Amino acid sequence: MHAEGIRAGAREQRALGRAVREIRARRGWSQEFLGFAAGLHRNYVGSVERGAINPTLKTLLALVAGLQVPLSELICVYERQLADGPQGR
Repeated sequence: MHAEGIRAGAREQRALGRAVREIRARRGWSQEFLGFAAGLHRNYVGSVERGAINPTLKTLLALVAGLQVPLSELICVYERQLADGPQGR
């Protein structure tokens, strides 16, 4: 993969992380609480929110179950975050 492809992947991971953070913040939940609700470690939730990792579909399904939203809502927020760029950080 060339450098532009790597940057695009990282950009998308950060947008997904911002989407998870936005939905979690709407609920007033900590990363620890979301981790408990999703069956994930709070550090893992933090890594997703920072865009440091590329979560699997299984992890995304655990996150949306913990957040109590459909996957489609997470994707909608992700698409908005992707279009808006990093300003929301």
